[in-house]
Amino acid sequence: MTLTLVLKTLWLISAVGLIILVLLHSPKGDGLGGLGGQAQLFTSTKSAELTLNRVTWVLTTIFMGLTVVLSANWLPA
Repeated sequence: MTLTLVLKTLWLISAVGLIILVLLHSPKGDGLGGLGGQAQLFTSTKSAELTLNRVTWVLTTIFMGLTVVLSANWLPA
C-alpha cells in the first residue's frame, strides 16, 4: 500500500465521521422558545456534548490537513 492510498483512506474515514458527528449535534438555536425566556431552563452543558465537540474539532483538523496535503501533490506518486 502506498502512502497516498493510506492518506486517502484516512481522509475518507474522517469525512464520513465528520458528517456523522455533525448530524449528532443538538441544535443550538432557540427558535420560538427563546421569545418567552423558557430557552434558558435547559442550557446546562453536558460532558457528552463537550466530548462530541472535541472529537468533531479533531476530525475537522485531520480532514482539513489531509485535504491540503492531498490536493497540493506534496506526496510522491
